[in-house]
Formats: sequence, structure tokens, C-alpha cells
Amino acid sequence: MSDCSNDATALGTAPAATEEAQSKVEESDMAQESPKNSAAEIPVTSNGEVDDSHEHGYHRDLKRSLPSGLGLSETQITSHGFDSTKEGVIEAGASQGGQRTHTKGGPVILADEIKNPAMEKLELVRKWSLNTYKCTRQIISEKLGRGSRTVDLELEAQIDILRDNKKKYENILKLAQTLATQLFQMVHTQKQLGDAFADLSLKSLELHEEFGYNADTQKLLAKNGETLLGAINFFIASVNTLVNKTIEDTLMTVKQYENARIEYDAYRTDLEELNLGPRDANTLPKIEQSQHLFQVHKEKYDKMRSDVSVKLKFLEENKVKVLRNQLVLFHSAVAAYFAGNQKQLELTLKQFHVKLKTPGVDAPSWLEEQ
Repeated sequence: MSDCSNDATALGTAPAATEEAQSKVEESDMAQESPKNSAAEIPVTSNGEVDDSHEHGYHRDLKRSLPSGLGLSETQITSHGFDSTKEGVIEAGASQGGQRTHTKGGPVILADEIKNPAMEKLELVRKWSLNTYKCTRQIISEKLGRGSRTVDLELEAQIDILRDNKKKYENILKLAQTLATQLFQMVHTQKQLGDAFADLSLKSLELHEEFGYNADTQKLLAKNGETLLGAINFFIASVNTLVNKTIEDTLMTVKQYENARIEYDAYRTDLEELNLGPRDANTLPKIEQSQHLFQVHKEKYDKMRSDVSVKLKFLEENKVKVLRNQLVLFHSAVAAYFAGNQKQLELTLKQFHVKLKTPGVDAPSWLEEQ
């Protein structure tokens, strides 16, 4: 019986020894693998608290492996558990001249891209093309009698009168220039004729007095002609300024007003067409944009209309003032010339501050005038 019990005991202890040997082999294998998987182990003390001795050892090894210029105080590593949904944040600061610049962790925000000049020009060309197309379509529609146009009857009548007056003033200016050219030629001929009479007066003793009288008369006529020519040139210069500068400037504003009116009617027509169509999610944004563009061009049209009205008013006042003085000058000078009243002719030029150019003397330079 004792032998049997000993055999049973030996058989019972054999599996236990085998299991103990296998567990030791597994522990030794885990001990060998523990340096590789140290990050996955969470040591716990006997009190149930987390043992952070391994973490301190890890920081010590990391400090040794870091460069001499960067310490642990400048590198912060925040680790979380493997079951956490948060990511680790690494904050590093560079040491430069005793000062540290910290870059805080967080989302990276990209700055707005710099606008491309080529894209801006392309957008301007697109808007210009669209605006030109709308205006061209409006002009063609008006000429064909299909489109409607905005008309200010009072303003349009004033513009028509201005354009008609400009043509008449241009005709007066052209005729006055022709008269001045012909008068200049006549004065030049009278001077030559007076010189010829004076020469013959010296060489012909029998006709000395007769040639002398004619020489003096021609020279007097030439002198009065030069005075009249100065008055006519002053008249031409004033009318030329009125026609080609003052009236032309007003007509440029009228042209801008007409362009603004065409744009206003073009966008008004677009808005009316959109309002006649269906209203849904696709058309409402287009209607709102068209309403905005219509309002912008309406304000521009109203402003240009106001500017034209003001300029026409001031132009009329200036035109009456200038032409009144110039017409009085022209009449007085011509009447005094053909009446042979030299004193009245010279007095007329002094009254209107007309300065005659001395023959053969050039105008003083700007330095001499200073």
C-alpha cells in the first residue's frame, strides 16, 4: 500500500512541476520582452497606486539622448492611455540667447491665399464683357423699336439746344477766322503799297506830294487794320475757348450721362424679365443680384443727370456773359475801323483790355515776365 501511495503522490506532483516550469519559462520570456514593450506596461504598487518609477527612468534616458542645447524643461510630452480618444501634444521651445519661444499646440490655421493679379484682371474683363453685352443689346433693341428707354424731356431738350448752338458757334468761329486771314492779307498788301508810294515820292519830284499823301493813307489804313485784327483775334480766342473747351466739357458730361442711362435701362430690362419669370430657389438669388445691380446703376444715372443739369445751368450763365462782351467788342471795333475813327478804335481795345503785338517783336519769355 505504501508503494502505491508513493506512486500516486509522484504522479500528482509531476504535472504540478511541469506547470511550474512552464510558468517560469513564460516569465523569463516576458522579462526578455519587457524592455521592448515597456510603453505598454502600467506598474502598480502594493497600495494599488500607479508606480511612476519607470516613467522617471524613461525621462532620464530621454534627457541623456537629447542634444545639449535642449533640456527636458524645454520639451513637454503628454501621454495618454491607449484607450483614450485624444492625441498626444508635443510642445517644444527653442532656446535662443537665454529667451525661449514656445509654440503652443493647437489646430493649424492657414492664412488666406494672396489674390492672384491675373485672376483679378480676368474677373474685371468678365464684368466688362457682360456689361458691354447688356448695353449693346439695349442699344440695338432701342434702334429696332423693341426696347424702352428712359427719357427726361426737359433735360433732353436742353441738350439738343446745346448741340445745335455749338454747331452755330463753330460756324461763326470759322467765318471769323476767315475774316481775320483776309484782313491780315489786306493789311500786308497796304503796307507794301504804302512803302511803294513812299519810295516813288522820293524819286519823283513832280509827284512828290501825291505819292506822299497816298503813302500816308495806306500806312494809316494798315495801322488801323492791325488794330482791328487784334480785336478780331481776341474775339476768335474767346469764342474758341467757349466752344472747344467749356461747351465740349459739358458735352463730355452729357456723354457720360447717356452711357449711364443706357446701363440703367439695360439692367432695368433684365430685372423686369426676371420678375416676369417663375420664382423658385434657383431664380431668387438671380433676382436679388439683379435688383442690387439695378439699384447701383440707378444711383449712378440719377447722379449723372444731376451733374448735367448743374453744368448746363452754369454754362448758360457763362456763355451769356462771355458772348455779350465779345459781341460788343466786335461791333465797336468794326464800326470804328470803317468810320476811320482811329481814336475810338484804340479806345475800344483799351476798354476790353486787348493788347496788340508790336510788329517784329517776339513775345517775352516767361523768365522776362517774372
